[in-house]
Amino acid sequence: TERLSFPFPLSRPAQHQIHIKSSAGLLECCARCLVGAPFASLVATGLCFFGVALFCGCGHEALTGTEKLIETYFSKNYQDYEYLINVIHAFQYVIYGTASFFFLYGALLLAEGFYTTGAVRQIFGDYKTTICGKGLSATVTGGQKGRGSRGQHQAHSLERVCHCLGKWLGHPDKFVGITYALTVVWLLVFACSAVPVYIYFNTWTTCQSIAFPSKTSASIGSLCADARMYGVLPWNAFPGKVCGSNLLSICKTAEFQMTFHLFIAAFVGAAATLVSLLTFMIAATYNFAVLKLMGRGTKF
Repeated sequence: TERLSFPFPLSRPAQHQIHIKSSAGLLECCARCLVGAPFASLVATGLCFFGVALFCGCGHEALTGTEKLIETYFSKNYQDYEYLINVIHAFQYVIYGTASFFFLYGALLLAEGFYTTGAVRQIFGDYKTTICGKGLSATVTGGQKGRGSRGQHQAHSLERVCHCLGKWLGHPDKFVGITYALTVVWLLVFACSAVPVYIYFNTWTTCQSIAFPSKTSASIGSLCADARMYGVLPWNAFPGKVCGSNLLSICKTAEFQMTFHLFIAAFVGAAATLVSLLTFMIAATYNFAVLKLMGRGTKF
């Protein structure tokens, strides 16, 4: 930005008026930029990052806690739960990949939201290019900086990257299809994340019956938590189940309580991610339908 110079010193009222005009121009610029912001995509992106972080972080630690509980209380033979340990470690590696993928895909969906929302609002006349957009474009493409060979090479490289990205962002139908398929897959993940919550809740309910025997007609010794019944351990695992006061002592440990609550938090994170994907899909479908209806086709 060039600094204005005056051949004579300005009085305080004149300086104050210039400051007010520049502030008003900045506020107007920011207001026009906010008009073009895809608020649905912004909310969905924040919800997606929050949900994935909660699901991956809490799910990873909950699996580690489950491994320790099985080793300590439900089986004394490593061969009985060796397969379970391998499955837990495999799921933990999948969690690492899931977190990385959703971070990148969420950022790409947010960029698609900006791209398509700007195009839709240009059609309806609600969005105008301002100095903010020009400044952003100049920043991305290199602007007028670097007139030397090195600056031109960097600007040319950035322009090629933006051109390739624009080719992807110019096909909202692809994002609708990918997001739809991803939503279906994540719906299965959401359902699977409810399984450990169900198992731990049943165990906790059994512990409550043991702690308050007046609420049940069964004897305390017959109230058990059998890991073999849920397929966690093979049927020949020993002991495979814990009953009575021993089970109640397990439920009172901080390790059991923490693992149970971590699985609940992971389930909530999976639900938040599912809501964000549905929001992304609805917003992308609406923008694509408007552009298709207005004759923009699948490219714009």
